[in-house]
Amino acid sequence: MKRLIVVASAAIALAGCNSQPSGGQIATVDISRITQNWPKFINYNNQLAADTDAINRSSASRSDKQRQLDGLRARFVTMQNEVTSDVRTAAEQVANERHFKLVVTHEYVGYGGTDITGEVEKILKITEKSPPPNS
Repeated sequence: MKRLIVVASAAIALAGCNSQPSGGQIATVDISRITQNWPKFINYNNQLAADTDAINRSSASRSDKQRQLDGLRARFVTMQNEVTSDVRTAAEQVANERHFKLVVTHEYVGYGGTDITGEVEKILKITEKSPPPNS
């Protein structure tokens, strides 16, 4: 919570420093959009859900299930750290190329900033899914 307040405060403080025609010194990334379209993230989520379901449906003892779920939690943390690092690295690359001072997620921005989600998606090789055609 303290980190959120620091990031939000920094975003608000820098919002008034908009001297660049490209939208200012703050960039935003839409994490929700990335996670909805990124095959790596989707595959990790599907693997974890399938493994959780298999553990819960197994006839293993309660203690064995708990041990397996603990191992799954460790895998989740590893996968989460990996995808977070990938997004952070891609966002840093775009920020350095475009000279942004701060990158925050859309969730913490009321308005303003330059959306760099598309550029981050290109680096991560994400293609946005097309909406289903109207029936």
